Amino acid sequence: MHTSSARCLPAAALTAAAVVTGALVWAPTASAHAPEPTPTATAPAHAAPDTPTGGVTITKKDPSGTVLEGAAFSLLDTVNGTKALQGKTNGEGILRFDGVTPGVYRLKETSTGSPLHELIPDQDVIITAGQNAPVTIIDPFKPAEVTVKKTDKATGKPLAGAVINIAPTDKGDSITLTTGKDGTASTKLAVFSRTGTEYTATETKAPAGYQLDAKPVKITTKPAAPVTVTLADTASNQPTKPPTTPPASPDTTTPGKPSDKPTPDKPSATATAPSPSASGTPAADETASSTPTATEPEGSLAHTGADSTPWLLGGAGLLIVAGAGAVFALRRRRTDDESDDHPAES
Repeated sequence: MHTSSARCLPAAALTAAAVVTGALVWAPTASAHAPEPTPTATAPAHAAPDTPTGGVTITKKDPSGTVLEGAAFSLLDTVNGTKALQGKTNGEGILRFDGVTPGVYRLKETSTGSPLHELIPDQDVIITAGQNAPVTIIDPFKPAEVTVKKTDKATGKPLAGAVINIAPTDKGDSITLTTGKDGTASTKLAVFSRTGTEYTATETKAPAGYQLDAKPVKITTKPAAPVTVTLADTASNQPTKPPTTPPASPDTTTPGKPSDKPTPDKPSATATAPSPSASGTPAADETASSTPTATEPEGSLAHTGADSTPWLLGGAGLLIVAGAGAVFALRRRRTDDESDDHPAES
């Protein structure tokens, strides 16, 4: 690199700085009254009037293509690492360094001008005489801090040993995480848009004693923003609810001690049966009284309320007495008739 002594330059030449678009600080200064001026460390970035110069134009963007204003850069001398020139990008995201002595310089970003972007690593820039080198700088978005939690679905207890695969929906490599003793695992995920980048988290291995849940869960990450996703598993040995069986119906036909009480279709053994007629042919009243009462049809409802057996017994007794009286009257009548047909001999 060519370094000019300040004593060989007129005062006008020392004050003629290289034209730089943006807020550029030109470090070299000199005084015409100094008999022996000492060049500063930034002098190599500026050439004498008779030395051809070059320049560099920096365009600053983010991954989405948006230009960034206020990003600060320094042009460093690679010989001794000192600062030669510095400036900030304008409203169009552009910073220009002009009138720079040809050579190799180090371009260093000192500020992104945005809380959502990361600084880029330093890079070398070659300045060629008579040319302006274009350089496009893309500041990546700051990554999102992602925390994955694995819990017991029933109790909420944290689960260790779950293996979770996180992959971007559109492009990029996947990341595999394993939950620790506290049931969590953390990582940083790249973000490619101001509005966020979508990922999916899928369990590939369940903790011991739990069922694998392979259903993907969506995660949306945003620049420099934390995000937490919780996944829950069900225990493999969790008891299942037994099938419900209807209770056994009570036995309505439980045999019991036979009742000694007479019923309409079963007259009492002590009741007096009517005697047959003398002619051997039952009379009409006798037939009617001896005809058994119709039995209750099957399937009828059971009797409820008070016991009706005494009433039935009373009714049966009346029927028997009435039948006996009718038979007695009929026999007496027949006897009288026979007496009339056969008068006694005198």
